[in-house]
Amino acid sequence: MKIKFCLAIVVTALGLTLTGQTGNPPGDVASNKPEFKNLSDLKWDKILPDLGADSPEICFLHVDPMTHATSLLIRTAKAIHVRKHWHTENESHTMITGTATLACDGKKFELSPGGFNFMPAKMIHEAWLPANSLTFITVDGAWDVNWVESPPTETDLISNRDR
Repeated sequence: MKIKFCLAIVVTALGLTLTGQTGNPPGDVASNKPEFKNLSDLKWDKILPDLGADSPEICFLHVDPMTHATSLLIRTAKAIHVRKHWHTENESHTMITGTATLACDGKKFELSPGGFNFMPAKMIHEAWLPANSLTFITVDGAWDVNWVESPPTETDLISNRDR
């Protein structure tokens, strides 16, 4: 009985070694290093360059090299209506600062700081983001935006009296 048990362990270990399954997480070990970033050190890009200084900005915090799952931040200088759009992968939002309104399936939901939502892949949604908001977003794959009609323009900027 002991010999069969020991033989089973050796065969299992040999099989795992040959298939590369050693119990370590998949992926390139070099790319699985911890990352630490402070808000003040992040690199921001305009999402809608045509809006100039009024454009929301995006910062990619981390992209998984194997799955392309993405963690990012979006901040707004001005309040804006983000027109109807969808993403290829599941997306979740967590409000860091500001209270946003998100809409899908004909319903609107308000997210205050710390509020969270999940949008399934290809779910058409839109948002109204206040000035000086910060939103943390995770996507289960590569981040993309597919506009239903067109991206926001200057007419989608919201003044304080319109809010």
